[in-house]
Amino acid sequence: MKVTEHIKKAKGKTLYSFEILPPVKGQSIQSIFDAIDPLMEFSPPFIDVTYLREDYIYKQHPTGLLEKVAYRKRPSTVATCAAIINKYKIDAVPHLICGGFTKEETENALIDLQFLGIDNVLVLRGDARKSDSSFIPTPGGHAYASDLLQHVVNMNSGRYLHEDMENSEKTDFCIGVAGYPEKHFEAPNLDTDFKYLKMKVDLGADFIVTQMFFDNTKYKAFVDKCRENGIHIPIIPGLKPLTSSKQLVSLPKIFHLDIPVELSEAVQACKSEQEVREVGVEWMIQQCKELKEMGVPVLHFYTMGNPKPTKRIIKAVF
Repeated sequence: MKVTEHIKKAKGKTLYSFEILPPVKGQSIQSIFDAIDPLMEFSPPFIDVTYLREDYIYKQHPTGLLEKVAYRKRPSTVATCAAIINKYKIDAVPHLICGGFTKEETENALIDLQFLGIDNVLVLRGDARKSDSSFIPTPGGHAYASDLLQHVVNMNSGRYLHEDMENSEKTDFCIGVAGYPEKHFEAPNLDTDFKYLKMKVDLGADFIVTQMFFDNTKYKAFVDKCRENGIHIPIIPGLKPLTSSKQLVSLPKIFHLDIPVELSEAVQACKSEQEVREVGVEWMIQQCKELKEMGVPVLHFYTMGNPKPTKRIIKAVF
């Protein structure tokens, strides 16, 4: 079932979902099941599975020479989605990214997803490699999320890369895109960032999932701006509780977001990391209760493989 169908079927009731990482190369799928099992109590309608681009490692040869080798740490998003569908009988939403894939590879992955009966994709540009100072497109691949979105839209219309293909079957993906209540870090300002979001919606996006935030007023302002400018598709808030004091620095640095003064002061007053986790969970519980009262369609959690905080939050909110 499509994400938009799940939301429509809920008839105004707030749903919840969460996002996981595929297993590290060489690890068992059981590690993913262990992260999912504790969160199944409240029957999430779908689970997101991330896709991470390749990075580079350097291998030293006996001669002393260093070889730069492309390496993908978590290569199994499509297989992880298939495993989730098979075991839990719920929808999996794979992420599709630009970096690390040619257009041909992207199209083949979409065909595989269609064969698996997967109805949803979340299209993203993806992050830069750790070794790169900025995002570098893969030769023969898409440079922007809007290009990747157009590719999926084209396939939904029966248009594939090779125009000589006859009687091509139309795919039927429900397409999600990312939204940034506090703007994408590469955008010069919020209005410019919003312009690109509007372009993606006009191209055919069906729903929006936001970057994490800790101030609900920023989410509300973002939704209001969308509605005022003709964006009426579902806007799903992405959420993650603070779980360590180091995140006061790392989250703003990595995700370019603001942490409210009240929350940062509460964390700084903690005497242990356990107290920090309690503060983070309690803040997120209140944040989710408020969002639920606002009528958000879904509360979507970035679990990062740690289900315990999310389970506590869900039990308190639902």
